Amino acid sequence: MNPGESISTSLVKNYLLDLQDQICLELENEDSKAVFFEDAWSRDTCEEGHDGPALGGGGRTRVLNGGAVFEQAGVNFSHVTGVSLPPSATAARPELSGRSFEALGVSLVIHPENPHVPTSHANVRFFIAEKDGEAPVWWFGGGYDLTPYYPLEADIVSWHQAAYAACEPFGDEVYSRFKEWCDRYFYLRHRKEARGVGGLFFDDLNEWGFTRSFEFLKAVGDSYLDAYLPIVRRRKALPWTQQQRQFQLYRRGRYVEFNLVYDRGTLFGLQSGGRTESILMSLPPLVSWRYNWQPEPGSDEARLYEFLEPRDWLSLENPDRG
Repeated sequence: MNPGESISTSLVKNYLLDLQDQICLELENEDSKAVFFEDAWSRDTCEEGHDGPALGGGGRTRVLNGGAVFEQAGVNFSHVTGVSLPPSATAARPELSGRSFEALGVSLVIHPENPHVPTSHANVRFFIAEKDGEAPVWWFGGGYDLTPYYPLEADIVSWHQAAYAACEPFGDEVYSRFKEWCDRYFYLRHRKEARGVGGLFFDDLNEWGFTRSFEFLKAVGDSYLDAYLPIVRRRKALPWTQQQRQFQLYRRGRYVEFNLVYDRGTLFGLQSGGRTESILMSLPPLVSWRYNWQPEPGSDEARLYEFLEPRDWLSLENPDRG
């Protein structure tokens, strides 16, 4: 942290609450049919060993179901505190063991009904761990990624262009650094397959100091809808078939697998005794698995797998617009 620079959890919280409001409003406007219902919740501190680590705090879970565009969208704000960290947080950082913690963030997942519209995810968060007599340990994290089913190059390029624009004021190397991190993170090792076409992912960000790190968090959060909604508007009216719908449901299975096996936020929430309904709001309302299913060679479904190999999307000068 820069000398004389203070850490303000309240500033972060106020921004995150406003961000949740803004995203929900714009998604409702885009859908034009369904609205978010809010489930405000709180968690009373419990005894250690009774129901997970002693945990306090609460949040606002907002979910939209059965919309004209979005089959389900969840936008969750949470602000939780605890007296000790769960294993998912201390496995790679044993120096955090024994510290109390405070974690707050906005996390969202959007599952459109039309298979031509990609699923998307975003998360921005702040974490601080404290111990008497020692300096606090804090960081920012988050990012966003895109999971298409019938991808078009133009959509993926515009998505990455928005991500690049958010990163550019913070340094020439920032986009490439966090784009590569996203490619590594959203990868299903047991499938040897990427979840989607990437975006941004960052964690443990504190080397810039609190103020600049917070500004970057806001740049990422504020750019999410600029990246996603243009794709929704271009694709939401395209006709689709039941075959395409079944492929979408099959590919949603990959999304579920990642969230339950690898996702840090899911593991942290469940291991810390968090609120299960809010943690699992990211899962799609409908999904399917098929044993050892393979797409027909040369089909539109097989074409998706060509897009799952990480590449420099910004280098495409004339992407196919479909």
